[in-house]
Amino acid sequence: MVFSASLSHNSFSCLTQFPQNFRRNPLRVHLIRAVKSTEPEKKVPETKTQEPPVAEPSSSSSPTASPKVPKKPVYSMKKGQIVRVDKEKYLNSVNYLSVGHPPYFKGLDYIYEDRGEVLDLRIFETGEYALIAWVGIPTAPAWLPTEMLIKSEKLNYERL
Repeated sequence: MVFSASLSHNSFSCLTQFPQNFRRNPLRVHLIRAVKSTEPEKKVPETKTQEPPVAEPSSSSSPTASPKVPKKPVYSMKKGQIVRVDKEKYLNSVNYLSVGHPPYFKGLDYIYEDRGEVLDLRIFETGEYALIAWVGIPTAPAWLPTEMLIKSEKLNYERL
C-alpha cells in the first residue's frame, strides 16, 4: 500500500501567526541589556532586636581551602595474594546457597584445596570482596567475601 500526502504552506496554520521575517532568518539574535534602575534604593529600617552573629567555620571562609580528597580504602589483602576458601564458612554462606548445589557437592573441592590468586579487591555495600582465580583450574574467576578466605603464607603448600 502506498501512502502519499501533499502538504502546502497553508496546511500548517501555526506558521502563519509569525511574521515573514522571523521565518526567513532563524539566526537573528535579539540582545537584551540590563540597565541600572534610576530609582533610589529604599533602606529598610533596622529593628531594635539584635541577633547574635553566627560563627562560621574558618575552613569554609578561607579562599585557599583545598578540596577534600576521599580516603583510599584499606583492604585486608593484597593483589596477587595466594588464598584458599574456608569450607565451613562457604557451605553456610549465601554464595553457596544461591548456586543450588546439593550438600557437600564434590565439584567445588578445588576452591578448598587448590591455591587461588587474588586478582582484584573491592568494597561493595555488603562488604569487602576479592576476585579469585584458581591456578591451573580452567574456571572463571569468582567474587568471594574476604572473611571466608584463608591467606596462605607460602606459595607452595600441600593439598588437603
